[in-house]
Amino acid sequence: MRALHPDWTYVADSVMGGVSRGQASTEQVAGRKAMRLTGTVSTDNGGGFIQMAFDLEQDASGCTGLELDVCGNGENYDLRLRTTRLTRAWQSFRTGFVAPSTWTTITVPFETLEAYRTDANFDASELRRVGVVAVGREFKVDVAVSGVRLV
Repeated sequence: MRALHPDWTYVADSVMGGVSRGQASTEQVAGRKAMRLTGTVSTDNGGGFIQMAFDLEQDASGCTGLELDVCGNGENYDLRLRTTRLTRAWQSFRTGFVAPSTWTTITVPFETLEAYRTDANFDASELRRVGVVAVGREFKVDVAVSGVRLV
């Protein structure tokens, strides 16, 4: 198991003309230091997402998945991974998860990821970006991540 120390960044659908609003900030959440994504997803004007993401600078070769410590508002979120093979912004390897109201560790085996709008196969040695995304429907966003590990 390898702990990661992500440098999270915030991205919203405004890059494509959408009107979702939010922020990602370091906060104390239920007793833990965490990166917290909050805001509102709007599907108006062709939008529909906000996210926090980080570039992976560590080689994930030989790893079989990711673990995340999450806490939130009980809503469904996406975990989206990108590799060097993906050349379009809309391509990813993804899975959904629920962010419960208490700290919970979720484990995501790489073999369970679904390829989205790509024929590429997932290769852990090519993993370059990890994102937590609130997407696809109008809702209030509140999800925090206190730890990320390669397993």
